[in-house]
Amino acid sequence: MHLPLTADTRQALKGAAPLSSTQNSAQGTAAPARPEYGAPAARAESEPALTDAHETETPLRTHRRFDRAARLFTEPGLHTLMRKHVMVIGVGGVGSFAAEALARSGVGRLSLVDFDKVCVTNSNRQLHAMKGTVGRLKVEVMAERLRLIHPTAVIDPIPKFYNAQASDELLATAPDLVVDAIDNLTAKGHLVATCLALGIPVVSCMGAAARMDPTLIRVDDLSNTIKDPFARALRKILKKEHGLEVRKHHPIGVRAVFSIEEPIAPSPPQYDAETGFQCVCPGGKNGLNDCDRRARIDGSAAFVTGAFGLTAASVAVRALLRSDPST
Repeated sequence: MHLPLTADTRQALKGAAPLSSTQNSAQGTAAPARPEYGAPAARAESEPALTDAHETETPLRTHRRFDRAARLFTEPGLHTLMRKHVMVIGVGGVGSFAAEALARSGVGRLSLVDFDKVCVTNSNRQLHAMKGTVGRLKVEVMAERLRLIHPTAVIDPIPKFYNAQASDELLATAPDLVVDAIDNLTAKGHLVATCLALGIPVVSCMGAAARMDPTLIRVDDLSNTIKDPFARALRKILKKEHGLEVRKHHPIGVRAVFSIEEPIAPSPPQYDAETGFQCVCPGGKNGLNDCDRRARIDGSAAFVTGAFGLTAASVAVRALLRSDPST
């Protein structure tokens, strides 16, 4: 938006030559300090604020907020999404992107399940990881963010680790769909088996780390994934721990997001050379999913993990729209 210049301002500009950064320096004038990310831009005292932070969220404004979504999903489709409840379990490099995409698609209720706190090592791929959020619960930071995106949505931050003991309590809220973005195989196997038993649609994300090419992401039934060691291990757990035999070309009804890219072996940074990997998680070890107990720490990139989450959100939205005969 361009504000009109006043007559006085135009007159002042006519006689003033622009100063380059070199001229500023030569004249002893310090360049203006670069504002912190997220800080409001400086403005003249008489200039009106251009933020909507204090505006009331009326039904008309909510409709306008999701205007472009309604034009794609149809207006009845958007209303369907606003009535739906999606639970995102695992709010990391994949789940944070999935959750935000669902909020921006107009989903009316989102439950965010993750026990973890933001770690500085999350900064390269997780939406909630920024300077000032390290040490805070991931679900709390994401909930604050999503409430600003979709002010009329119900956002439930649930700081819990999904496992067999917590399953009944978490799924008692009867979500319309679950996005599984868990990276712990035991917990993931239990969640997939439980959703199948309860008839809850689930979109399950496979290995997103150790990849560089988001164009190699695919979606298929869990029985048909290829070139994904994580998916292969999950199928073994489903058979061994839950009696579910997942055979090729025999769909089980679980949509899987996976990559056909061959995983890339990690290249340990120099600072790991003498002591090996050192956990820097805020609060120390949690005893549930400690990073230094893993066989190896794979590399990752936001443009792949984020693409996994966005793909999962797309699968979820399309499934929710199909579930309503009126759309």
